[in-house]
Amino acid sequence: MVAVLPQPPLLVPELATGAAAETAALRSACRAAASRLADAASQWIAVGADPGGRRTVGPATCGSFVGFGVDLVVGLDTHHRNGTTPVDPLLPLPLLIAGWAAGGTGSAVQVRGELVAPDATPDACVRLGAELAGHCAATPEPVGLLVLGDGAATHTAKAPGHLDARAGPFDAAVAAALADADPARLGALDAGVAAELLAVGRAPWQVLAGATTGSAWRGELLHSDAPFGVAYHVAIWTPVSCHLP
Repeated sequence: MVAVLPQPPLLVPELATGAAAETAALRSACRAAASRLADAASQWIAVGADPGGRRTVGPATCGSFVGFGVDLVVGLDTHHRNGTTPVDPLLPLPLLIAGWAAGGTGSAVQVRGELVAPDATPDACVRLGAELAGHCAATPEPVGLLVLGDGAATHTAKAPGHLDARAGPFDAAVAAALADADPARLGALDAGVAAELLAVGRAPWQVLAGATTGSAWRGELLHSDAPFGVAYHVAIWTPVSCHLP
C-alpha cells in the first residue's frame, strides 16, 4: 500500500496554535491514511525531498521539531524508541512528519527514510522508485510506501511564493493523478515548473511513479486543498492484484 501525505509542520497540533481549526480536516485525513498504512504494513519506506540530497536514514533515528518552535521528539521506530536514543535536531522535515504520522497510529512501525534532492531529475526519481520496488518485492514482510511532499506554494498572493496562475492547473493535475493512481501522469510533471511553483512534492511523487509503474493500483484522494496558499494532497493507493512492489 502507498500513502501520500503533505509535510507542513502545522499538521502537528502542538505547532498549529491559531491554525488548528483550518488544518483539522487535513490532519484527520493524514491520520486516517497513516493508520491504514500501518494496518497494511509494519515496515515503511518514507520518501521525501531534502536539500542535503540523496541518502538513506535508518529507523534507529529520532528527531525534534525544535527548529519549528516546539521541542517535540519523534522517532522512526515507534516500538523501540526510548529516552536514551540520540535526537537529531536537524532531521529533515519529511522524516519528522513521517515519525509523527507513524507515532499517531498507535502501532509498532519501523520507518526507513529515503531522501532525494528537490531538484533531482525525473529520470533519477523514477530509477530510485524502481530500486525501492525491487527491494520491497524481495522483502518477505509487507512494506508500506509513505510519500511526503507539498504541492505548489503559489496559490494566493499571500502564499510563500506569492500568486502564480499555473499553481491551480498544476495541483489539479497532481490531485487527478493521485485519485486515479496514475504513475504516468506523476512521472510527466515538469520539474522546472514545479521548482518555480515551490512544489517540493514533485521529486517524491516521481519516485512513487517509478515504484508503481507496471502494476495496477486503486487510488483514493482523501483530501486536497490549499490553505494559506499551499497545496496539500492526501491519498491512498491500494494494489489491485499484487502487494506493494
